[in-house]
Amino acid sequence: QVQLVESGGGLVPPGGSLRLSCKGSRRIFANNVMGWYRQAPGKQRELVATITDGENTNYEDTVKGRFTISRDNAKNTVHLQMNSLKPEDTAVYYCNVMPPWEAYWGQGTQVTVSS
Repeated sequence: QVQLVESGGGLVPPGGSLRLSCKGSRRIFANNVMGWYRQAPGKQRELVATITDGENTNYEDTVKGRFTISRDNAKNTVHLQMNSLKPEDTAVYYCNVMPPWEAYWGQGTQVTVSS
């Protein structure tokens, strides 16, 4: 059973922007910290950004100032605005609660930054 559905990925040149979206059920979003994670080829999945139910945010150091996480609790959706993208941002991006719950992992959305 799919719990979270990510979308918005694609191929962009360095310096470009993308806006990712993740939609789930109210049960997942209610009162939970939501996070965006990514997994690059040959690397472990890593946490990129988090947002609390009260909209306090935190970011991994390499994306600070470039990425912005936001959430719409009424729509059970979390977004990741990514600007000034770099080739090293290339990865499959996933959303999940934080800490992650195994059953909630979706298919992710591929982000490729290349000229």
